[in-house]
Amino acid sequence: MSELIVEVVRSGFVESTHRARMIAVNGDGNPVRVHGEVQTPASPRSSMKPLQALGMLTAGLALDHELLALACGSHAGEPFHVEGVRAILAGAGLDESVLRCPEDFPHDRSVQQRARVYMNCSGKHAAMLATCAANDWPLDDYRDPSHPLQKTIRSTVEEFTSERVLATGVDGCGAPLFFCSMTGLVRAFRRIVQATPGSLERRVADAMRAHPEFTSGTHYPEAKLMRAIPGLMLKAGAEAFDAFAHDDGRAAVIKIVDGSQRARVPVTIAALRALGFDAPVLDELAVPVLGGGRPVGEIRVRTS
Repeated sequence: MSELIVEVVRSGFVESTHRARMIAVNGDGNPVRVHGEVQTPASPRSSMKPLQALGMLTAGLALDHELLALACGSHAGEPFHVEGVRAILAGAGLDESVLRCPEDFPHDRSVQQRARVYMNCSGKHAAMLATCAANDWPLDDYRDPSHPLQKTIRSTVEEFTSERVLATGVDGCGAPLFFCSMTGLVRAFRRIVQATPGSLERRVADAMRAHPEFTSGTHYPEAKLMRAIPGLMLKAGAEAFDAFAHDDGRAAVIKIVDGSQRARVPVTIAALRALGFDAPVLDELAVPVLGGGRPVGEIRVRTS
C-alpha cells in the first residue's frame, strides 16, 4: 500500500512533510484509492455531525433547511450563524443559557466577547437541546453518553456505518465522540446522499448542500467546494479530518496523520480529482506558500 504524502515546498526545497490516510470509492462503492490504515478506529470529530443530526431527526427534531444545515455545521460565528443558533433554541422555548458547549470567540476579530453561542459547535448543541425539549428529556446532562439523546445518536451511527461504535470519547465541544472506521464513515455518507428524497437522511444532505455557508462559513473551503460541485456533501472535522460524498455515489474520507489543517484541503482536492471531479475552485483553493507576501512555493500531494 503506497503512502500519501503532503510536501510543503519553499523556494524549491521540501521543508515539511505530512502523511495522510485516505479511502476514496467510485459510484458503485468500490475503492479506487486507499492509503494508510482505514479499517481501524478513527476520530471523525465534526465530520460525524451529519450523522448526529440524523439521529436527532430520528428522535423527533423538527428542523429543516438552513437551521438543519447549521445543526450539521462547524460555524464561523458570523452574525447569521449566531442568529440561527438562537432561532433553534427559541423554537424549543429555550435560550443560550442552557448551552453546555465551551465559550469561544467568533472568527470575526471585531467581536471581543466570548460566549457559548459563538463556539463552532453551538448549532449542534442547540439542536441537541431542541431534541431533548421535544421528548421531555433532561437538559442538564444531554452530553452524557448514557442520555437517551446520545443513545439514539449512537444507534444511528451504528446503523449507517454498518459497524459497532468502536470507542466513545469526548469531543472538543464536550459532546460524546463516537469512533468508527474511515471505511464505515464512507459507507454512511454514501447512504445519506443517496437516500430517497424526503427521507430523514436525504433531508440532512439536501439542507447541507442548499446552505453550505451554514455548515462552515461564507468564505470557507468547504462551502466553496459544495457551491462549485452540485450534489456534493462535505463535512470537515478537527485534527484535519474530512469526509464527502456525491449523490452519484462517489465518496472519500481523509485524515492527516499529524492533524495539520494546512494539509487537509490539498488532500481533499486530490481525492476529488482522483474520483474525476473538476471545477475551477479546485485550483483556487491551492493556497501558495508565501514569502514576503508573494508566492515562493506550494503544498503538493504525492504517493510514495
